[in-house]
Amino acid sequence: MSPALILQVAIGGILMGLLYAVVAAGLTLIFGLMNVVNFAHGALLMAAMYATWLIHRSTGLDPLLQLPLVAALLFGTGVAIYRVLIARTLQIRVNGAMVQIFTTFGLSIFLVGLAQLVFGSDFQSINASFLGGRTLAFGAVVLPLPLVASGVVSLLVFLALFRLSRTEFGRALEATREDFEAVALIGVDRDRIFGIGWGIGAAAVGIAGVLLANFYYISPDVGTNFALIAYVAVALGGFGSILGALIAGLVIGLTEALTALVVDPSLKQIGIFLIYLAVLMFRPRGLFGKL
Repeated sequence: MSPALILQVAIGGILMGLLYAVVAAGLTLIFGLMNVVNFAHGALLMAAMYATWLIHRSTGLDPLLQLPLVAALLFGTGVAIYRVLIARTLQIRVNGAMVQIFTTFGLSIFLVGLAQLVFGSDFQSINASFLGGRTLAFGAVVLPLPLVASGVVSLLVFLALFRLSRTEFGRALEATREDFEAVALIGVDRDRIFGIGWGIGAAAVGIAGVLLANFYYISPDVGTNFALIAYVAVALGGFGSILGALIAGLVIGLTEALTALVVDPSLKQIGIFLIYLAVLMFRPRGLFGKL
């Protein structure tokens, strides 16, 4: 096992970890804003990947050029989900948390079933893209260009999220998260903030879906594994913490990649859950959690 191989695997793990972090960012934003765990998060990732594949198949538009379009599409979808479903569940006072869980879980089952009905269970992929099949070499380290581009875009997404937190709207998001009843007294529309928050969370997972579609297979169940990793990243980084999602995504990606070097690749997620269990034992709130 050469140092060049270890370095290549580690960098690849970090780049993949950035994608995990983007998926987790959308999830932690929604939870941090209104204490709702979105169990349809993986299904939204799947929907974004299918949207990318359909647009590419219909128009030939390269996936990278679809980023604004699919992000806008998922933003609108997130707002619609909040308006049609989540806003009503938040009004329920008896067993409200269970209703929210069943609502988002049911939405996930519906979206996966709809994808199976429309597209079937066969795997799809985007074979002809600008980055497809290209590599970037640094001496003995050779990395797939789609993965490198995904890492760069993921960093830009987090930069945008951090900058958003410093804007007036970002402060309104933070205030609404702290005490939505108090902000209502000063004229802040809670439903508008929550709706936009859901839209931003869905847009983040939409961007991740476009990036994944560049080099990953597409199927109705593709979001399941990524959603599971996102839940671990959110718990590891701390519920509601965007910075925590970023750090946890990097830790998970690096751990997964290095674990695959020492055990069978099919067992590569063992390292992730071992770290997660250790964090639960010594810091149950996560690395940056306040809950």
